[in-house]
Order: sequence, then C-alpha cells, then structure tokens
Amino acid sequence: MSYDISINNGIIVDGTGNPWYKGNIAIKNGYIADISRHRKFKADVLIDASGLIVAPGFIDMHSHSDYTLLVNPYAESKIMQGVTTEVIGNCGSSSSPILPERKELLKKRAGALAEKLKFDWSTFKDYKEKLREKGIAVNVAPLIGHGTLRMNVMGFENRPPTRDEMDEMKVLLEDSLKDGAFGMSTGLIYTPGSYAKTEEIIELARVVAKYGGIYSSHIRSESDHLFEALEEAITIGKKAEVRVEISHMKAAGERNWGKMEKALKILEKARLNGVEVTCDFYPYTAGSTGLAACLPPWVHVGGLEEMLRRLQNSELRKKMREDILKGLPGWENLAGTAGWRNIVISSCEGKREYEGFTVEELAEREGKDPFDLIFDLLVEENGNVGIILHMMREEDMNMVMKHHLSMVGTDGACLAPYGPLGKGKPHPRNYGTFPRILGRYVRDRGLLSLQEAVRKMTSMPALKLGLRDRGLIREGFWGDIVIFDYNRIMDKATFQNPHQYPEGVEYVIVNGEIVIEKGRHTGKLSGKVLERV
Repeated sequence: MSYDISINNGIIVDGTGNPWYKGNIAIKNGYIADISRHRKFKADVLIDASGLIVAPGFIDMHSHSDYTLLVNPYAESKIMQGVTTEVIGNCGSSSSPILPERKELLKKRAGALAEKLKFDWSTFKDYKEKLREKGIAVNVAPLIGHGTLRMNVMGFENRPPTRDEMDEMKVLLEDSLKDGAFGMSTGLIYTPGSYAKTEEIIELARVVAKYGGIYSSHIRSESDHLFEALEEAITIGKKAEVRVEISHMKAAGERNWGKMEKALKILEKARLNGVEVTCDFYPYTAGSTGLAACLPPWVHVGGLEEMLRRLQNSELRKKMREDILKGLPGWENLAGTAGWRNIVISSCEGKREYEGFTVEELAEREGKDPFDLIFDLLVEENGNVGIILHMMREEDMNMVMKHHLSMVGTDGACLAPYGPLGKGKPHPRNYGTFPRILGRYVRDRGLLSLQEAVRKMTSMPALKLGLRDRGLIREGFWGDIVIFDYNRIMDKATFQNPHQYPEGVEYVIVNGEIVIEKGRHTGKLSGKVLERV
C-alpha cells in the first residue's frame, strides 16, 4: 500500500509518558495508518526524521484565539510552536453566542480587533461555520464563556440573575453544548463574571455536567485569597458533578509567594474526595490582561461607556484610587498585588511609545501620578490598553510544572509578526510557551523528562477534553504530529521583542496535512472545529 506521508527514522515520543523508541509512521486520509519499528513505508511524501523527535501535536489547553483566528487563520504564533489544537473560549469570554440586541456590547469586548470583524454570527453553531468557511491552520476545541452568557442576558449589572434570566443563560449554554461545545469557562476576576455568586455558577455547571463537558475557571483570586478561590472551584465541581480545570495556576504577588505547595495539596485532596480537578500553566513569571481589569468592579457596572464616564469624574477617581490602595472585600486587586513598578504597557494603539515601559516609569517621565496616568490613558484609548504584570516567582511556577496534575496552556492567542496581529509588545507566551518548556526546562535544566513534558502537552489534555482519537501516536488516531530537533528547540520571543518564532520545530502536521515544512508555513488550512462526543 502507498500512503500519503511517511515519517521515517524518527525518535517517537508517543504521548503516553513511556520511553521513546525509533520507528516509522505512515499517514493516510488524515489518519495514522501504520507504525513500525522496522518497515519503511511507501508514500507520496517522505519525511526523513533521523535524529528528530516525533510527537503528537501539542494541545494548548488555555487559549484566547477566538477572534484572532477569524482575522488571520494561519495561526503562525501557535503552529510554529508545534500546537495543533487550541482550547478557546477561556476566562469567561467566548466569541459566541451573541444575541442580536447585545451585538454592540460584545463587539466592544473584542477591543481593537472589532473593526476587523463583521460579527455576522449569532449562535455557537454560526461561529463554528464561520471558522470552517474561512479555514483554520489549527484544530479548535471551544468553550462557552460564562461572562459572555451573562453579558447576553444581563449586560454589566452587578446583581444575581432573576429566575427568567437564569433560565435564558441555561438555554444559551445548553444549545451550545448540544452543538458540540466542550464546556464552560469562567473569569471570576473580570466583569461581569465577578458579579456572579457561587450558586449561579453551580447551576450553569450542572448543565455542562449533563453533557459531559468541563468547567474551566480563572478563579476568583490567584493572590491573597488563592486557597479560598480554589475551594470555590472545587465546591462547584463537587455540587455540579462536573470536571474542573484551574486556569493558569499561580500564586501572584510577593506576599503570596510560597503558597503553591499548599495550593497543589488542595487539588490533590479534592481528587481524593471525588472531584476530577486538574490545572494548566505557562512557563513565565508574568501574566497579561487589559489595564481596565485594574479598576474596581463598581467602575465597570453598565459597560464600557459607563466606565469611561466614571473615569472622567474627579470625585470617582479619588474613590478608585482609594479602593486600589486599600482593596475591597472579594476583589482581585491586580494593581495592588503587582504594584505600578511591575505593570508594563504591552499594547496602546494611540501611544506606541508607551509600550514596553512600566506605569511607574511612564508616570515619572510624564510628570504624572501613576493613577492619573492610567485613568487618562484608559479614557484616551477607549479602554483598550494591554498590560503585562510581573508578579510570580520561578520556584512556584516550577512546582506547578512538575506536578502530576498540571498540563500546558499558553493563555495567549494566535498572532503573527505582521499585519494587525503583529502590533504592540504582547506576552512572549503567545510565541514561545511549548518550545520554552522543552528547551529551557526539559533539555537545559532537567526539571521534567522529555516523555513527561510531551504527555502534559498531548495525551493529558486530550483525556481531559474527551478527545479519543488525538494526543497519542497510535494507529487510527488523527495525524496531528510535531517533529522537532531536541538539541535546538528553544523560544526566542522576549518581553521587549515578543514577535519572534521559536527555533527547532521542523514539521507540523495537522489532520494529515503538512502545515509547517522545514520550519516554514505551507499555507495549508487543515484544522478542524472539534466537537465534544
């Protein structure tokens, strides 16, 4: 038999965590058709993988490519890392559903990308068809954002939903799950998700459980109230009988460094008590979000226009300043946790010269108080300012990386060094997460074995998502494969120069088609919108 692709002489790390072996892989009609340690296969395309690692395509367990894939379907910053599947719709924010009467509100959520998109979809099914129609280079496994559900039904109101509103959110969620969504995410430090009480989330999570989906959460605190926030997520998992994924596990703020050991024990205890909880991480000690997330929750009530109006009121500015300095009960105070000296402007359309500098540095340069600087900047930029927050420590991050319950997620989007997605100084995780782990932490530091790192990037997230035919080098599995040079693989993206592809990834095959060939994008858009089964 002749095959479509034959990968010969590779060092196969199959995704199980087992030792590698040398062998040959044949791909036919998108699937892995045969594997042999000795036989060579005839094929239309022969890839000599001598001296190279052959592994299942990497699964990005935590991604934000919902809109960027519609702007640029080639997904360069992810596919060049070896990522073949992305879990989108995280942190409570998904690109669907969108009720017609809420379209303008949700467009504003997309920020600067909104002008590049038509927003000509409404349901989750519509969004899937949009991706399929356009074509995508990577597979996607979409979640539905709780914040998106709330915006559709309640806008930015800080109150519990009425019975009718709760029922409407459940219908929107259930319709999406019926159409193949993989579960629901929450972003409980972001409005309007932060306005929700635990009981609201439990009720929605029960709908997710009914369809065998997962509950993925950016928990209510990753800093001062980390333990309580983890317990809330576990309570939701227990009461809703749903599988739980803790997003980008971290202990933020210097006063919280050292909490990770106890935090991981909380997850271990939860599993002993019957809650199937895992977590994901990225290999950096900085996070990234929007500058508006530094404002107290009450500032966001009513949406963007109300936020901007309040920012122009001198008395309300005084209250914002006071709340950031002193904190508020139940609020994840990012600026108070990180401090202005550790918050870097990463994206600012109107003042590109600000990008790469801390708020403290800019305030000193402009002769302004840091609070006035950020309040003014948010008004001038219509709320669209990106930031990077340096607030974790390496030892805690290493502990998460080594833990048996963790898997890998970039917490980034598909970007490219050109066009609308090549602007600003975004977090280097968008370009470097997977090669950074394999190069810096596996090869150079020996923090993980190669087999274990690959397992965290492949079969472990596949199992969590319920992907029964991806995540392993197995006959009958989809041909999602990455081939890389273990001696060369390394991230190149930095905080000051983030738009750089990594080195060492030679081939990436998605659903049996070569998307990266000898380190270059072929232009193939062979990705699929996956569906929960």
